[in-house]
Amino acid sequence: GLECLAPLVCSGEETPDPIPTTIKGTIPAWINGSFLRNGPGKFEFGTDRYTHWFDGMAMMHRFHICEGNVTYSSRFLRSDSFIQNSEKNRIVVSEFGTLAMPDPCKNIFARFLSRFQTPKTTDNANVNFVKYKGDYYVSTETNYMRRVDPQSLETKEKVDWSQYIAVNSATAHPHYDREGAVYNMGNSHSRRGFFYNIIRVPPPEEKAAMQDSADLTGAKVICSIPAADPRKPSYFHSFVMSENYIVFVEQPIKIDLLKFMLYKIQGKSFHKVMTWEPQHGIIFHLVNRHTGMASEVKYCTAPMFTLHQINAFEDGGFLIMDMCCGDDGELIGEFTLENLRRNAGEEMDEFYNSLCRNLPRRYVLPLTVDERTPLDQNLITLHNCKATARKTKHGEVYVTHEELHNDELLQFGGLEFPQINYHQYNGRPYRYFYSCGFGHVFGDSLLKMDVHTKELKLFLLLFLYHCEATEEDDGVVLSVIITPREEKSTFLLVLDAKTFSELGRAEVPVNIPYGTHGVFNEMG
Repeated sequence: GLECLAPLVCSGEETPDPIPTTIKGTIPAWINGSFLRNGPGKFEFGTDRYTHWFDGMAMMHRFHICEGNVTYSSRFLRSDSFIQNSEKNRIVVSEFGTLAMPDPCKNIFARFLSRFQTPKTTDNANVNFVKYKGDYYVSTETNYMRRVDPQSLETKEKVDWSQYIAVNSATAHPHYDREGAVYNMGNSHSRRGFFYNIIRVPPPEEKAAMQDSADLTGAKVICSIPAADPRKPSYFHSFVMSENYIVFVEQPIKIDLLKFMLYKIQGKSFHKVMTWEPQHGIIFHLVNRHTGMASEVKYCTAPMFTLHQINAFEDGGFLIMDMCCGDDGELIGEFTLENLRRNAGEEMDEFYNSLCRNLPRRYVLPLTVDERTPLDQNLITLHNCKATARKTKHGEVYVTHEELHNDELLQFGGLEFPQINYHQYNGRPYRYFYSCGFGHVFGDSLLKMDVHTKELKLFLLLFLYHCEATEEDDGVVLSVIITPREEKSTFLLVLDAKTFSELGRAEVPVNIPYGTHGVFNEMG
């Protein structure tokens, strides 16, 4: 009897000037900053309609918190895609799941030839807010980002990664080290093959703070990892980073490069070139992030897919990696707007039951494997760890995971969008993470997980974005709550991170479409 989600995937209206919210309870006075959100917010131009949720035009949201008060504002990203679509009043730039049709004003021959032109790459950066050298950008998974003003949400210049380094894309989930450097993953292809590239952007220089312009100078590729199959590289959404290592997860969601070159001629959108091929399994590529040297050991495991990692850290010669995992990589292509707008009840139940459940898993990689390491012996000696690793032949180790949950989690539909106390615990031993429970196609609860005891705390609410924790177990969890049940009933929820009880909420009379990711911009 699941509810219809259509109200959550409808076009929103921007609120460029900050408006006050109604406070219920108490918003702690020590919180001083802005909760920034990003996600798809416009799903049609004229009579043209997008077909996939990922395709909607980026809409940025800002909840500004100061001395117990909260204001709200929002703006559409003025990307080239948004402007061109608006000017033509139709979809002229292809997105992940929607192919732009030829201009109907052209003659038949011109429209035929347009199918053979290289499709424009979208700069519709609707996935996340990211930060490089002190500047905020909004990002998707192409080679384009857009710099933005985090206070006014004004759109600034378009930034092309390929103008700085030899990559064709970058993820919307970079990692940050304690010195201010930023790491990311991008891909590239040449006559030598297809490569997954680890990118490092250095910390900002003092003089750069005076310049109001994008600055990715000094960015470099520190390691290039060849694809196992150069004709079918893996899709990736994020990667793993500890204090000393980066791990790239080469997974069985494959991009068929031949289909990619032909997909516009065939009249197919990009997501049709992605296939789930579990016969290939998983390869964990281990790289020293200080030297850029890749390990000669290949770590393998059973097929799964992962979008978001929780945390990774080193302990006694082992690299421990926690991530949200599923067993069916067909998931991404299923989030069409047709599916998300199914009728309540049987239709929506059928779609929900067809989706796999993402669950937290722990993988452990032994870091000291060499020719003297014995074969077919569990190498994991960590106390109370159920994950295993066995050397199967020279240069290859097969690992199995430990479930990071108990059966209680299954009744909440699994979890996704994990957050930790990133600034203090990223890459280090930690205990807690926060996430969304998925008792519906979209998250309908907030969860707090103790990875030591696997105990779960629940805050049940219907339909929400994922949360952003600021301090591990001694601070607050922020989440934007939206619902299909009532018009203009959005609110910012503030939970005590330790007790997981509500401290307060800031109600705002607007409809916010369901989004993807966000960050907290601390103001001092």
